[in-house]
Amino acid sequence: MTRAGRSVARHIVMRVDAQGWIPTLRQLRSPHADARPAPGLVDLLLIHHISLPPGTFAGDAIERLFLGTLDPHAHPAFAVLEGVRVSAHFLIRRDGRTTQFVSCADRAWHAGASHFLGRERCNDFSLGVELEGTGDIPYTVRQYASLGRLLRCLCGAYPLAWIAGHSDVAPGRKVDPGPSFDWDRLAPQLLELGLQRPF
Repeated sequence: MTRAGRSVARHIVMRVDAQGWIPTLRQLRSPHADARPAPGLVDLLLIHHISLPPGTFAGDAIERLFLGTLDPHAHPAFAVLEGVRVSAHFLIRRDGRTTQFVSCADRAWHAGASHFLGRERCNDFSLGVELEGTGDIPYTVRQYASLGRLLRCLCGAYPLAWIAGHSDVAPGRKVDPGPSFDWDRLAPQLLELGLQRPF
């Protein structure tokens, strides 16, 4: 892509449409989602990390997992994922490319057993963003840039008030996004958008 092309790409306005999709993003629709019990209450954004096989940043295994088409025999690490039904609203790859798997209006299956400020089942009221990573390898500049654009878009469409890591809402069970996620880097934008991380 030329420098001019990159500049245009950076300035494409992202908006959530009436069905909860961001048309300017790549879309792969996951079957691992359902209706929210209270559709209007979406006030938490959860940050996760994922890599498949673990530590590998290439291929389509993450997408296949979210779409329910991952072959559990294709790699030894996939065996434990047989029958697992999981998804996220968004995946941000190492190069910053972002794919949407679930409408923001629907409940993606990303948090599992979880609690946040006295509320159980965080999937009911959250949006899930997966970053391709391991939690100990630094995330990329492009990932932070894409996450920032996504945050701005989502805060313009939903009454988001909180942001947290998966480890915050499922302590002892989950560790993502891990120690390599730079919360301080996001702090100025979180302040500007009114997003709080109460941990």
